Amino acid sequence: MANIKSAKKRIVQNLKRSEYNKFRRSRIKSGIKKLLTLSTGKNKVEINKAFLKVESLLARSISKGVYKKNTASRLISRLSKKVKSAG
Repeated sequence: MANIKSAKKRIVQNLKRSEYNKFRRSRIKSGIKKLLTLSTGKNKVEINKAFLKVESLLARSISKGVYKKNTASRLISRLSKKVKSAG
């Protein structure tokens, strides 16, 4: 365990951030799974709503430091291809 006060604080902050980032990643993965199951159907409105929600979550995750910019862009690109092919 750290002896310096700032190091102790940093440990607590890192634990909180890692928990919240785990929560964010879980939400994104759940959204992607929902989108992929919807893409097998024919309801374009629902598919587009789900895609916009996942895209929004991924864009926010870039600014929060959960995913790197290129990783999120790659995921969005792959999902948009699947959405377009579903229609």
